[in-house]
Amino acid sequence: MSTALSRVASLVVLALCAACAQTPPASSVAATESLGAPVDPTALLDRLTWGANTPEAARLVALGPERYLAAQLHSGNGALPSAVQAQIDAMTITQRPVDVLVRDLEAQHRAFETNPTLSDADKQTARQAEQQTLNALARESATRFLLRALYSPDQLREQMTWFWMNHFNVHQYKNNLRATIGDYEEHAIRVHALGRFRDLLGATVYHPAMLSYLDNYQNAAGHINENYARELMELHTLGVNGGYTQTDVQELARVLTGLGVNYTADTPKVKPALEKQYVRRGLFEFNPNRHDYGDKHILGQTVKGRGLAEVDEMLDRLARHPATAHFVSRKLALYFVSDAPSAALVDHMAQTWAQTDGNIAAVLQTMFASPEFAHSLGHKFKDPVHYVVSSVRLAYGDKPILNAGPMLNWLNRMGEPLYGHQTPDGYGLTESAWASAGQLNTRFEIARAIGSGSAGLFKTEGDKPFERPAFPQLANSLYYNALQKRLAPATLSALDQATSPQEWNALLLAAPEFMYH
Repeated sequence: MSTALSRVASLVVLALCAACAQTPPASSVAATESLGAPVDPTALLDRLTWGANTPEAARLVALGPERYLAAQLHSGNGALPSAVQAQIDAMTITQRPVDVLVRDLEAQHRAFETNPTLSDADKQTARQAEQQTLNALARESATRFLLRALYSPDQLREQMTWFWMNHFNVHQYKNNLRATIGDYEEHAIRVHALGRFRDLLGATVYHPAMLSYLDNYQNAAGHINENYARELMELHTLGVNGGYTQTDVQELARVLTGLGVNYTADTPKVKPALEKQYVRRGLFEFNPNRHDYGDKHILGQTVKGRGLAEVDEMLDRLARHPATAHFVSRKLALYFVSDAPSAALVDHMAQTWAQTDGNIAAVLQTMFASPEFAHSLGHKFKDPVHYVVSSVRLAYGDKPILNAGPMLNWLNRMGEPLYGHQTPDGYGLTESAWASAGQLNTRFEIARAIGSGSAGLFKTEGDKPFERPAFPQLANSLYYNALQKRLAPATLSALDQATSPQEWNALLLAAPEFMYH
């Protein structure tokens, strides 16, 4: 190993030690009066956004911490850079409505599977082509997410989109979810990410991605499937200790009977007496033939059997239940504040939840205004998605990448691929889930790839690849004015001994301090 690489490797050892100790290096930056206690503006950026960079730091300076936070909490639909928006506009998931897209795919699938003239080899070729199409659609969705995380001015909305996608997790390789997951993220999650929890919950319940992932399309009167009802209570609302029983799960499953998906243009034959109850919205379908119209008894109250209105009644009750307020508030605090948020903070957030009928932005404001949040800045370990996105944001600012492939590969290597968690509980939010020696060694390799300028982020793929020269300029004003003050003496010493800009960049991105935000 060369002397330069030895120096970089030594810093990785420091990172490993910091992770094992679970104590990040102390910050010595000057504080600014803001929020619930004095905070370092750059550390605030690191936590609220997908990573501090020079353009975002300039926005915070222009607005001040209070106005910046208010703008993030009540963001509209901020415009992306034109070059980034052009990439998104060119995607199939942007150009074709999801119901049209999925119905066409399903029709093609049925056509080759039921064609008696096709050989087994021909059908296998068609199946492979189908899988390639689904993979391409999923890659578009993941790329769009990363582009927005990197460049959207609505950074907190993008953070919350990731949080809720993890909270209401679906796995892209279940059934045909690769074709619907982009729409799920766009129309069920992102638009409600800072709104009312009840609206967000309802959007997930009625989306075909969730109904397919948790098998509710199989849930019918006389053939009950409890999968979705259980996770709706345990993971999405009340929490595992939320006071419900197995009987409550079974009764909720009866409420959810008939909620499913229809990937065809056909309408099922419904009993004449129930025809007015049939509902079709895009790919979502409520088929009253499959619904259990008997009365149910859930959480101590009776739900009168009357069709789809039962679902909305239960969603209202679950969203407003005190257990939901505490469970989701604690998970928000786990994500934004600490691996062990205080009961007092969670109680305060839950009170705001009750007072505002589950207004997510208001609950977040309560959390951000707490001294506990201010004191936590710089002490929350980055999961792989935060590490990768924050590295690219710091390295390249608002210069649009041309290829998200390297970022997707890095996330796969670190065990947190977008839409890749198989079970409905989502990825872990604590340091113990990610701070292994192997994980941090991979981060060192990523830091070296980005720092050398050879990561492939600015090289297109295809028949006519194009590469735009790009080199990360990490030794900039943001570093000298803010980041440098947060680094421990050992890190500064290692940076001083760097023998090239490439090595210096890698050292900074592999530093123990950069593993936290």
